[in-house]
Amino acid sequence: MYMVNNIKSAKGKNGAGFTIIELLVVVAIITVLTGIVLANITKYVNRGKNSAIQGNLSSLLINSAAYFEDPALGNGTYANLCATYMVSGKPIYDAIISANGGFSPVCQVNASNTAWCACSALMITANDLFCVDSTGTKQKFNDIGGCINICTASLAHCFQLP
Repeated sequence: MYMVNNIKSAKGKNGAGFTIIELLVVVAIITVLTGIVLANITKYVNRGKNSAIQGNLSSLLINSAAYFEDPALGNGTYANLCATYMVSGKPIYDAIISANGGFSPVCQVNASNTAWCACSALMITANDLFCVDSTGTKQKFNDIGGCINICTASLAHCFQLP
């Protein structure tokens, strides 16, 4: 009886408390749940980054139309469009770089300055790219060669070779 009373008194007046096994089980459950939550958060953050990349590239469609019509800028051509919007220090370019982890987007204008395309890597799936062009195309591609295969200077359109 003496031993039973000592064990009860070690746990408190009423014998309540947790064993080390119970505490380890709770810690293990919390660890597993934390891992699941963090994996999902990362996925949702990357989806948000993909949306930012797609939105910024899509805004180039509107900007390019204004550029084309402005006598002080394009004056009926897309000459210097990429230098105007898609270089370091420009809001669209910097937002894309920030969202895609530092990968430079590609922007090309054809030799006659009548067409353009812009492309950037996306975040969730390897080799996923998003491309927009002067025809109004907004399309997602998967190409191991990257944007340079999708957005070429000769065509200046979003196009994937088979």
